[in-house]
This record gives sequence, C-alpha cells and structure tokens, in this order.
Amino acid sequence: MRLVGVPGSASVLIHRTREFARSLVCMSRDAVQFDVEGGSVRLSSPDKVYFPDLGITKRQLADYVVTVSDGMLAALRGRPTTMERWPGGVTSGATISTRHDSHGDAFYQKQAPGNLPSFVETAEVTYPSGRRAHQVTPRNVATLVWMLNLGTLRWHPWPVTAPDTDRVDELRIDLDPQPGTNFADAARAAAELRGVLADAGLTGWPKTSGGRGVHVFCRIEPVDFVDARHAAIAVGRELARRMPRQVTVNWWKEERGERVFVDFNQMARDRLMASAYSIRPMPKAQVSAPLSWDELADADPADFTVLTMPDRYADGGDRWAERYLASPESIGTALDWYLRDADNGEGEMPYPPEYPKMPGEPPRVQPSRRRADPDD
Repeated sequence: MRLVGVPGSASVLIHRTREFARSLVCMSRDAVQFDVEGGSVRLSSPDKVYFPDLGITKRQLADYVVTVSDGMLAALRGRPTTMERWPGGVTSGATISTRHDSHGDAFYQKQAPGNLPSFVETAEVTYPSGRRAHQVTPRNVATLVWMLNLGTLRWHPWPVTAPDTDRVDELRIDLDPQPGTNFADAARAAAELRGVLADAGLTGWPKTSGGRGVHVFCRIEPVDFVDARHAAIAVGRELARRMPRQVTVNWWKEERGERVFVDFNQMARDRLMASAYSIRPMPKAQVSAPLSWDELADADPADFTVLTMPDRYADGGDRWAERYLASPESIGTALDWYLRDADNGEGEMPYPPEYPKMPGEPPRVQPSRRRADPDD
C-alpha cells in the first residue's frame, strides 16, 4: 500500500522516519483513514487545497504532521493547546478573527469542542478573567491528525503540563523584529541571549517562529505565571543592556525604534506562541523549525517549509530532542535580577490589554498620551 505524502522525496521519507506502524486506507474521494499511534482518524476532504501557490492538500498536511510527529508531540505532549484553525485554507485575502473583529475566515479555538474522540484528552485551565475551561491536551499522534483535520495549522501550547496547569515549566523568550529589522537581527540578539541565559543558570534552545522572529525556550522548575513573566522581563532587560542599540523591552511601539523587541508578555497566562513544527498560514507554508545554536546565524526561515522539513527531519531528526531529556533549571537568578531592577526603579511592566488590572502594574496608556494629560 502506497502512502500519499508531500511532493517529491518526502513521501518516501515518511516510511524511513516513522517507528510506529501506520496505514492509510482510501475510503472514498471524500475521506481517508489514518491509522496512527493513539487511534484511527478519518480525514475529510483530503484533496482540498490548503496552500494554492504550492498545491498542498489537506492530506499532504496530515502526512507532514505524521512525518514530524515525534518532535511535534514532544513539544505539545500534555500541554493545553489553542488551535489556530484555517478550515478554508490559506487563500488570498483570508483573515483571522480577533477579539476586535470576529468576521475572519480563520479563528482561534481555545475550548475543546464537544463529542471528542476517545483518544483526545483535555485539561482544565484558568484564563486571566478567572473563567475556567477545558482545552485539548495532545498525548498521541492521532490527536495531532484529528486537530489537523479541523483545519489546525498552528498549535499554540500553554507553557504548563497537565494536570498542574497553573505552574509554568517552560520559559519562553520571544525575539520579535520591529519595522526596520529582520530575522538576521533577531538571530544576533538570540546569540547574545544565549549568554544572558547561561549567566542566569539557564539553557536556551532556539527555533524560528515561522516568520521573521526567533523563539528561545528553556526547561524550568515549575513556578507560577507571575514569576515566569518576571523572569522573562529580567532576562529581556539584561539583554537590552548588553545590546541597547539592537534590543528593547519597551512595551509601547512608539518607544521601540528599529530594534528587536523582547515580548515578555508571551509569558503571561493564555498568550499564543506557536509550537515547534507548527505551520504558518503564509503562501509558502513555512514552519517553526527547531535549530541548533550552530545553525542559527546562517538560518533562513524561508528554507523551512512543509515541503522541505521532511528531508531535514529524516537527515537529522528533531534538533530539540536533547532538550526534552535535560533537567529543569531554576529561574532564581533571573528573579533576583528582577528584584534588583525593581529596587532601582524598574519594576512591573504593562500586561496585555485583555488582562484585568494587575498588582503594581503601571498605567496602560502610551507615554506620549500620558505626558499630554495635564492631570497625570
């Protein structure tokens, strides 16, 4: 039985890279059955084109997910995950719904849908509002394919592992290039960040965001969300001190300039950050690629796509495999830095706009408007 894979040699590589038994049985023109680790998944509309510029179909996306599933599942296992669903594919002019405009073609699904297959697990999380809900928590390949069948292209896992969904065990540093900067600038900042993390007793692991940014993740001993966010703020401030012309932690866009922004609020509760191997909804189907530090300086995000990642994965496996075996590390030094900075007048930073007012938080008004307010 022939497996239908992504174009070119990737369909052959699927055979070489999977250790578990898998079969793909054609049911009809309207559906195929994926028998994978965890269960059997019916993939509807397998020939539907999701990326028109490349002709990539839904079935080929499912094959991609199965091909890289070891690495993808390692990044997602046990983590409550928001699904970024593009059921109509990545068509010209397609937009995603936001909290300000709900009329987009794609949408974020946080709460788990009803009538879940038996192999899909969920975990309860608490949102910033205090509301509680259950989110899908991947623990097997079948769940990944089932999520893909719903049109999920990007998986946004929380930095927690069920059942302890109020304790962060993954510190994430998001290096976001601002206008006038690019991926190369973010990569240079990440190289310096590696040293900052080492000085804090932490080991960082880089990946592309799928776009222009760089993400650096660390395994940490579980802490609450406030401490994790404070650690990210402290690390970002230290990086900005070492690269003041290239890096900023300023929350307000008017103050960032042409620098790489350390988005510390990605460590706030219920923020979205794509997992390793997630597919970016861009015409060329770029993916978030785990990297070794030696690869980072010469990396080009455009090189990592649904079409190219299977070859890379077959040749070298998951570049983050050792990360999942490493011992968690303490953020104690980073928190000491935060307290030191607070004593010197640099304390809490603004939270995301959907948050309730948080203890010690400065005004959520951009500096230029505050200065213009005679009552300030």
